[in-house]
Amino acid sequence: MVLEQVFLELIRRAAVDLSPDVETALRSAHDHEAAGSPAAAVMKTILENVRQARENSTPICQDTGSLVFYIDHPLGGTEPPLRRAIEAAAEEATKRQYLRPNAVDPLSGRNSGNNLGVNAPHIHFHQWEKPETRIRLMLKGGGSENVGAQYKLPHAAVKAGRDLDGVRRVVIDAVLNAQGLGCAPGFIGIGIGGSRDTAYTLSKEQFFRRVGERSPRPELAELEIQLKEELNRLGIGPMGFGGATTVLDVFADAQHRHPATFFVSITYTCWAFRRKSMTIINGEVTYD
Repeated sequence: MVLEQVFLELIRRAAVDLSPDVETALRSAHDHEAAGSPAAAVMKTILENVRQARENSTPICQDTGSLVFYIDHPLGGTEPPLRRAIEAAAEEATKRQYLRPNAVDPLSGRNSGNNLGVNAPHIHFHQWEKPETRIRLMLKGGGSENVGAQYKLPHAAVKAGRDLDGVRRVVIDAVLNAQGLGCAPGFIGIGIGGSRDTAYTLSKEQFFRRVGERSPRPELAELEIQLKEELNRLGIGPMGFGGATTVLDVFADAQHRHPATFFVSITYTCWAFRRKSMTIINGEVTYD
């Protein structure tokens, strides 16, 4: 097994092959739009795009996103070989045009040209008491990242207090403010509690859940269902053209917070919901 090659294949799959649960959600959304409407036309184009990308092994979207990895590895495992393999794979994937160069130095404005730079790709390493190494990859688009939001409760503008109803109110406000700018229909990840940085991290990690996979905490599962219904009643619709589907799913999780703070982070990802995973154990690789 050559680590660089298995990471390259993971990147390729994420870039060109939309996961089945996401495609099924898109097809269902298409069927719920009025026949002949702009929303139905948008959804039809999206689905055709998904088909062609898979068949031609070309990127699903021209914005191939930023690479975000979550790696769980056995106790005592070393991180540098994994990091080196990821960087080599990202560079090769850029050469093969699975990825667009998306790493820009904010001071000079210079694009590195190979998706490598300070904290790019972004890698979360975690040790766990299992024999296998699990690698999860998200290709996070810039347009949807721009419409993410963070609120500090209470938030008087929408009468949001420090409770789940307050969380509900600010999520609706964030999606309403985004309109179609995040390439709707999208997915919403919600991180409740923690600090400013950990709240965003928690919200983004929710995107590794399957479409329809509800939180194990009943109150959060109820919130997810309620928000999906309410957000789709906003009428923003695919690409902001109006319609029945503004979001395809909502995922929420919560973590302990400091008594003085109550942060709610909302991360939006577009319909091109690109995430893949792989498991390595005893030199054998399984892609999911």
